[in-house]
Amino acid sequence: MGAAGLAALIGMWFALQADIALAKELPEPADPEITRMEFDMKDQLVRQTIMSTQEDVKELKGDLDRIEEKIDKLQ
Repeated sequence: MGAAGLAALIGMWFALQADIALAKELPEPADPEITRMEFDMKDQLVRQTIMSTQEDVKELKGDLDRIEEKIDKLQ
C-alpha cells in the first residue's frame, strides 16, 4: 500500500513538472486593451441602466403613494 502511494506521488510530481515545462514554452497572453469605442459603449450602457432604474423608482414611489391613500381611506 505504501509503495503504491509513493509511486502515485512520484508520478504526479513528474506530470506536474511536465506541465510546468509546457507552460514555460507557451507565449504570454497579450495585455487586454480597452478601446475608446468599447469604453464609450459601456459608459452609455451604464448611464442608460441608471436612467431606467431612476424611472422604475419614480414609478414605485407613485404606486406606494396610491397604496398609502387606499390605506388611509380604509382607516
